[in-house]
Amino acid sequence: MALDQSFVGRTYPPSRPYEVGREKIREFAEAIGDDNPAYTDVEAAKALGHPDVIAPPTFVFSVTFQEASAVVRDPKLGLDYDRVVHGDQRFAYHRPVRAGDVLSVTSTIESIKSLAGNEVLDVRGDVQDAAGAPVVTVHTKLVARAVEAAEAAEAVEGK
Repeated sequence: MALDQSFVGRTYPPSRPYEVGREKIREFAEAIGDDNPAYTDVEAAKALGHPDVIAPPTFVFSVTFQEASAVVRDPKLGLDYDRVVHGDQRFAYHRPVRAGDVLSVTSTIESIKSLAGNEVLDVRGDVQDAAGAPVVTVHTKLVARAVEAAEAAEAVEGK
């Protein structure tokens, strides 16, 4: 079933605030194996001109993923999440994410396209700080595989 094209341009309400903590940044940097001292050492971050430690560029995914999930799980959209694969992710930074930031995300469906039986959904997440200033814009592309492709994949997986 094709996705509802009337959802293109739909903006969802801002997420609840997410407070970025030093420990979360440290854990994330450690998990991705990035030992940049600006992610764990306040003095190293200050030496680079930041008021506190900064987060690795992909850290914000952990903040925006939940909101993108809320969009694609909107039952009125008609997306079968069991067929969804991650197509692409891009980050456009206005400034680094810093410890102490209180961020919220507003998600907008930018486009819905049908390509070779697949449904391609582009969602933009606008991340703002507590003052409403932009921090980063996240572009997420999700692909809902064609029913035939999803069934073939399930057969290979033995489902």
